[in-house]
Amino acid sequence: MTTPAWLRLPRLETAVARTLLLGWVLARVADAEGTPVKAYNLTWKSTNFKTILEWKPKPINYVYTVQISSALGDWKSKCFSITDTECDLTDEIAQDVYQTYLARVLSLLPKNSNNTGFVGDPLYSNSPEFTPYLETQLGQPKIQSFKQVGTKLNVTVQDTQTLARGNGTSLSLRDVFGKNLSYTLYYWRASATGKKAATTNTNEFLIDVDKGQDYCFLVQAETPSRKASKKSPESIIQCTRQEKGVFRQMFLIVVAVVLIIMFVIILSLSLHKCRKAKARQSGKESSPLNIA
Repeated sequence: MTTPAWLRLPRLETAVARTLLLGWVLARVADAEGTPVKAYNLTWKSTNFKTILEWKPKPINYVYTVQISSALGDWKSKCFSITDTECDLTDEIAQDVYQTYLARVLSLLPKNSNNTGFVGDPLYSNSPEFTPYLETQLGQPKIQSFKQVGTKLNVTVQDTQTLARGNGTSLSLRDVFGKNLSYTLYYWRASATGKKAATTNTNEFLIDVDKGQDYCFLVQAETPSRKASKKSPESIIQCTRQEKGVFRQMFLIVVAVVLIIMFVIILSLSLHKCRKAKARQSGKESSPLNIA
């Protein structure tokens, strides 16, 4: 017996409604789980060999895992299942700053992110190649000490320690770059604006200056043999203070003179009192006795 059309319509509408509802639920579940997006704008940020990889975008309901490899090595996973858009890779590149490294950022659902492998083929993006020795930026140098004596100004630049390592110990910039690391000293009279410059591939400067004049100066590091990232930011400006030294010396001289004068005055008063006391005593001893 054929079911009348008027009885079939509600059943058909119910089936369609159930199908639509199921599709809506599945769509909401998909949104809740998130859809991974490939990372882009992968950029190395490195100063004095502290090295961080950055990228975009900020993930929504998915995570990132970063992998790094040297030219001759296997992929090594770092920063597992993170929602950040950066990963510090210093401890990997610091062991050999002369190697060339490649990193990649994997975009995946949290359930697919673990230390042993990935379910399926996660989306990933490769970074540019990065060679720390050639590309790390030089940090702002610091002046360790300075001294002006007469016509000589001595300036010592601090030997900056880095996170690079060799033979189990941390290396300074000088350890890594050797004579390829140079410093330029820019100096000028405090009362003038014209600058002079001196360069050395050590950490010491000894330059001729005018006696009795104050000087201001700063230093800048450079690695001339590198094609990029050659120069560091300039150091903080330091100045000598000849006037203060002269004033201090004059102050000490004045204090010494005042102390000597006070000592002489006190000594004179003491001697005067002693003489008067002796005179009174002598007068009493030489005066005749009164007889009643």
